[in-house]
Amino acid sequence: SRPVDGSLPAAGPIIHHPDVKRMLMTMRAYTEGCRALASVAAAAYDAAHHHPDAETRKQNQTFYEFMVPLIKGYSTEMSLEVTSLGVQVHGGMGFIEETGCAQYYRDAKILTIYEGTTAIQANDLVGRKTSRDGGQTAKALAVQVQATEAALTATGTADAVAMAKRLAAARLAFVDVVDFVAGNTKAKPNDVFAGSVPYLMLSGNLMAGWQMARALLVAQEQVAKGVDVAFMQAKITTARFYADHILTKVPGLRDSIVDGAAAVTALPLDAF
Repeated sequence: SRPVDGSLPAAGPIIHHPDVKRMLMTMRAYTEGCRALASVAAAAYDAAHHHPDAETRKQNQTFYEFMVPLIKGYSTEMSLEVTSLGVQVHGGMGFIEETGCAQYYRDAKILTIYEGTTAIQANDLVGRKTSRDGGQTAKALAVQVQATEAALTATGTADAVAMAKRLAAARLAFVDVVDFVAGNTKAKPNDVFAGSVPYLMLSGNLMAGWQMARALLVAQEQVAKGVDVAFMQAKITTARFYADHILTKVPGLRDSIVDGAAAVTALPLDAF
């Protein structure tokens, strides 16, 4: 089809359309963010078992345990988003069996179910990973995120400063939700668990975004050294996309969790 900006004299591949690029960038950003989240947690697991210093082992074990429900819950839910977009990019060809996209979409669905459904992972995040220690582990992670924000800002580049802005807004929303969960799990359990899955999605989004921010910092350093510039620039661009298009969802999730429980539980059972 013809590009909307008239950049081609006739019809061309659909990659020229901004919305197709948006879908492909979304798929790329979710994949890279979730992959980075899993990798950093795996490294923490190794350190928790093999580092010579006992305190370092303990810190890494705590970090790893907090990340587990996020990796399982957030990554598998995002696999549905990624494979759905893969079908959408191909249109009707994606829906039928010719491209294979539909098979990936169907297969991804089971990932949110087995080895603990998304709701079970969210229950773990609320109960054992947040309310049990009064949100201390979660807030300690927020401090680490804040340090990354400072490092981003210090570089002064447009991409890093934009990432720092989005990361800060997401972090503050996360801390608000942690306070809500830690402060209300016992007193108002229905209010907290009405937002348990959104809390998992919010946390997974932030933590994956944090890893994308760290990747951005490394990529900028490598570009300055002339190392694999095209690859590193793509990392920077993908991180910026994550910041502007995915991290920006976090404050809205905060509002639905903290303020939205009443509408979840208001209807009588026979209304469903």
